[in-house]
Amino acid sequence: MNAVRIAMAIPAGRQVPASWHALKRGTDVVLGVLLLIVTAPVVGLAALAIACVTGGTPFFTQERVGMHGRKFKMFKLRTMVNGAHAMRQSVMHLNEVDGPVFKIRNDPRLHPLGRFLRRTSIDELPNLINVVRGEMSLVGPRPALPSEVEHYDVFARRRLSVPQGVTCLWQINGRSGVSFEHWMELDNRYVDEWTPLGDLLIVAKTIPAVIRRNGAH
Repeated sequence: MNAVRIAMAIPAGRQVPASWHALKRGTDVVLGVLLLIVTAPVVGLAALAIACVTGGTPFFTQERVGMHGRKFKMFKLRTMVNGAHAMRQSVMHLNEVDGPVFKIRNDPRLHPLGRFLRRTSIDELPNLINVVRGEMSLVGPRPALPSEVEHYDVFARRRLSVPQGVTCLWQINGRSGVSFEHWMELDNRYVDEWTPLGDLLIVAKTIPAVIRRNGAH
């Protein structure tokens, strides 16, 4: 499914003042740059550890679907062994979530540091590059894989009417511990209720959620 077909199928989101979009983008740039600087030592150490333990590149990009169905390359720290994608079919029976999503609590494809990086969300810190580039926002529904979006119904596609984000209501309300249906309900609630101040509150709530590690795997 290409970006044009996805965009045509996305229901319209709620109308908000143009100033809100400008404020959201300005916040993304300012906080995104600051967070990149603050977290650079953590990302650097994690990247060095991954390279030493696995002997491979510590970073990778993965195609995701952004606002209005536009595809982009999302930056992450590598948590799986080389060739993990080719092994997906062999572990499909281990999937622990419903809907068009694939997640395993103890994925056998994780390298020795992978589980720790995921549980602490350190692997997602390079997403901040996408935020500064304008492909993502600090707050918004988590960007999905194209293969997942292909199976979305109209209710789920509505989440693509807003910028996709690093953190969201799903992230602070159980993450992988909630059903796919409830996940989509949370994303649609965000579409209907988001405000610039509300975004800052979600960012603030993300910190204790990451520390608690609820649903992180």
